[in-house]
Order: sequence, then structure tokens, then C-alpha cells
Amino acid sequence: MTNAEPVEEGLGKRIWSRKAALLLGRNTVVSTFVFLIGLALLWLLVEFAHVDKLLAAGATFLVANSLHYALGRAWIYRGTQRGMASGYGLFLINAMIGLGITIALFDLFIRYTAIHYLVSRVLVSVVAGLVMFLSNAILNFRRL
Repeated sequence: MTNAEPVEEGLGKRIWSRKAALLLGRNTVVSTFVFLIGLALLWLLVEFAHVDKLLAAGATFLVANSLHYALGRAWIYRGTQRGMASGYGLFLINAMIGLGITIALFDLFIRYTAIHYLVSRVLVSVVAGLVMFLSNAILNFRRL
């Protein structure tokens, strides 16, 4: 290797970089916005349409993630070389992993704790959100 060739930083350095902080900040804004929309839809489905809580959580999670992809591609991961269709496909695969984490943890909370289902959903979103952010930033959009 010559001095002219760039040296790629390790994953740990990339995750703890200023760029990662900027992406995480933008992701947090978008995630919060779409999460609140999803939470409102969850509440409407459970309280007024009497949809099962787990089914409603899964459905609203997918709606929110589709909106997140559109906003994320335009603002969080702006400039990505990933194609629109392939990026959305990978985003949905990632969302399925996030959905699995979300539903499993949400189920544990509503079965084994007295925590209200909406509070449980907020707590679960932190864990699932971080996993999804990292996998999208590193693997899908390749911005870290």
C-alpha cells in the first residue's frame, strides 16, 4: 500500500465519529416524527377500531418505517449511491428485523409488566431504533 491510498477507518471509529453523530441526530428527528405518527395510529387502532395490540403495533410499525425510508433517503442519508428500489428492499429487510425486536420486546412488556402499552412501545423503540439505525447507516446506505 502506498501513502496515496486511503486507509479505511475501523467500524468502531466510524460509529463514534462526528459524521455518525450527525447522522444519528438527523435519524432521531425523523424517527421521532414517524414514531409519533405510528404511536397515534396505534392508539387509534387499539382504542377506536379495537384491533389486537400486537397486530396494531406491527401494522403501524411498517407504516412508520415506509415513511421513515422516504424521509431518511432525502435527508439523513442524502447522497447515497444505493438505488431507490434496492435501498427500499434492504430497508424493509432491516425493518423486519426491527419489527421482530419490537414485537418480541413489546410482548414481554405487556405480558410481564404493569407498564402501559404505549409507554412499553416507547421503551421498545429505543432499542429497535438504535439497531435499525446502525444497520441502515453501515450496511444499506453505507454512510458509516
